[in-house]
Amino acid sequence: MSILRRLSIASLMIVGSIAYGDGVPDDCTQLILGMAPMWDSMRGDLRLFERSRGGDWTPVAGPFPVLFGKNGVAWGTGLAGQNEPGLRKKERDGRAPAGVFEIGEVFGYDSSLPPGADYPYHRVTEADVWSDDPQSPNYNRHAVIDPKNPPDNYTHEKMRSGDFAYRWLVEIRHNSNPPIPGAGSAIFFHIRRGVNRPTTGCTTMAEVNFVKLITWLRAKRHPCYALLSYCLVSFSLTDPYAKTP
Repeated sequence: MSILRRLSIASLMIVGSIAYGDGVPDDCTQLILGMAPMWDSMRGDLRLFERSRGGDWTPVAGPFPVLFGKNGVAWGTGLAGQNEPGLRKKERDGRAPAGVFEIGEVFGYDSSLPPGADYPYHRVTEADVWSDDPQSPNYNRHAVIDPKNPPDNYTHEKMRSGDFAYRWLVEIRHNSNPPIPGAGSAIFFHIRRGVNRPTTGCTTMAEVNFVKLITWLRAKRHPCYALLSYCLVSFSLTDPYAKTP
């Protein structure tokens, strides 16, 4: 069954509410919706939605601008999307994974999350890494190593690099159950490095909007992220980033 039939978003973009969302699990009552104008777009927008279980989606925040991969988006592997025809997410392809994904843990430098946040949190140290080596048994997983004596032939993304953009990381559970070697790793929401600086696969935004996202998340509401392209609903939508004459 097509993702368009499972996750209808046409009415969302027209009247600002989701008509139905069978592409997301029944217990998901918080939905983050990212939209890319085209598959090769590095820019898009993000909206936050809530519902009671079995109820209709209601917009609660957004839209606000976000950045995707420097080469755009491609179908990822999660709750939905992996069976769609088209371009597939691969390691180091510079594309953000499209589809529907669970939200995992929040990681960060600080001793606690921003005020008002209530979500599972792990404070990272120099020992915390996220493996991006397809040959590693820890590929696309959080791992703790000895930073003074790292394993041989081990590539990884340091989670406490000193980069302000990584002050907080919200895990997007792409290719996670189980990880498929080479299908893409280390996919997060995080703070953008600049308005014209896309990522290698993450979704980034201004810090003020990222803090809104973090403080809104609640684990008991089983939040999910849906990233799609306006191309999928072009029959009723126009590209909001297109220049007018």
